[in-house]
Amino acid sequence: MANLLHNSSFFLLLCLLHLVLVAKSQSFIGINYGQVADNLPAPEATAKLLQSTSIQKVRLYGSDPEIIKALANTGIGIMIGVANGDIPPMASDPNFAKGWLSSNVLPFYPASEIIVINVGNEVMSSNDQNLMTNLLPAMQNLQKALNDVSIGGKIKVSTVHSMAVMKQSDPPSSGSFDPNIGDLLKGLLEFNKATGSPFAINPYPFFAYQSDPRPDTLAFCLFQPNAGRVDAGTKIKYTNMFDAQVDAIRAALNAMGFKEVEIVIAETGWPYKGDSNEVGPSIENAKAYNGNLIAHLRSMVGTPLMPGKSVDTYLFAMYDEDLKPGPTSERSFGLFKPDLTMSYDVGLSKANNQVPTPKTPVSPSPNASPKAPVTLSPNPAPKAPVTPTLVPTPNTTVTPLSPKTEKSVKAGVSDSQSQANINVGMLVLSQILWYPMLHMR
Repeated sequence: MANLLHNSSFFLLLCLLHLVLVAKSQSFIGINYGQVADNLPAPEATAKLLQSTSIQKVRLYGSDPEIIKALANTGIGIMIGVANGDIPPMASDPNFAKGWLSSNVLPFYPASEIIVINVGNEVMSSNDQNLMTNLLPAMQNLQKALNDVSIGGKIKVSTVHSMAVMKQSDPPSSGSFDPNIGDLLKGLLEFNKATGSPFAINPYPFFAYQSDPRPDTLAFCLFQPNAGRVDAGTKIKYTNMFDAQVDAIRAALNAMGFKEVEIVIAETGWPYKGDSNEVGPSIENAKAYNGNLIAHLRSMVGTPLMPGKSVDTYLFAMYDEDLKPGPTSERSFGLFKPDLTMSYDVGLSKANNQVPTPKTPVSPSPNASPKAPVTLSPNPAPKAPVTPTLVPTPNTTVTPLSPKTEKSVKAGVSDSQSQANINVGMLVLSQILWYPMLHMR
């Protein structure tokens, strides 16, 4: 009996240790570190700031050596990028790939924990046939260069897509890729599958809301209480746009026979400021989206098609990029300011992982009456897929609301909540562990 209790206690101890690791590890939360700006803090200061947060991964669009060096020995995983302009020479010349690796990876790895190299950014939606056809050969040459120095299994090679690669994403179960790029995309996915690299993509519920600026759509995009939308194909009720977009991608991958390929969210975010004719940007909405997304990821609930786990998600963005062209919103995604203070608090600080309660979102029609659940028809009227377009909805003015506290926020598992659960578990486990000791002779 004592042996049985001892074995049971050991098993429970292992389970508890697993719980502790899950609670403390938030490796699924990353952030984009863009550099189209002239007022960014020193890389060393940014590295220290990141270490004070629960952010565990950083995505760079290039391979800035100063940033890569600053992140050395921090335990932060790093995505770096090959510029779109380097794709043709990398595709045609294996020595170019070796040289790129020698300059941008080998001097820093493994002290700087480079985990993924993205070859190009949103190439498959660029309509540049030269880049599109050269993308896979470039990835293959870079993979071979990694293999030649025995780190091919440690650093993955991938590329980042926009949602424009999707032909259909509504309802999620009908998710499919654009057939015009089907053959090229199939080759990329076969590479992902063979090398174990992720399918990286940029879903933005913000742009979905801009194309459909109804109050119920805003709540759906911000993870806030709403009637939900039922997928007519699966009868699954979705309560937020993020899950719906991610599951549409999952359905598209599955339909092409790539169930094994994992999804990584390379970018997602919400701007806190915009022009007068832009629908959706506000501090309240940005805080609600990012804060509730973080809570959703920490809950480990997953999506209906991928339950029980959180996909790696890189928030956009670390800082505003003041030199970016386009509407004001393009320069207003930063979670932190150049002086290293928060633009608004979404619970990323290690000192306080509680997600603050966001205020009521700003919407064009705040007094709309509740609607019945929206059914996502498997054959909706033809329209462009929900994609990250930079074209704002014209002639729409956002009417600010008076500050109100949102009735409820989507529950997530914060570090403090997890710690409370761990404390209870420790108390129970201590009793279990002591019991066989007291009765052993």
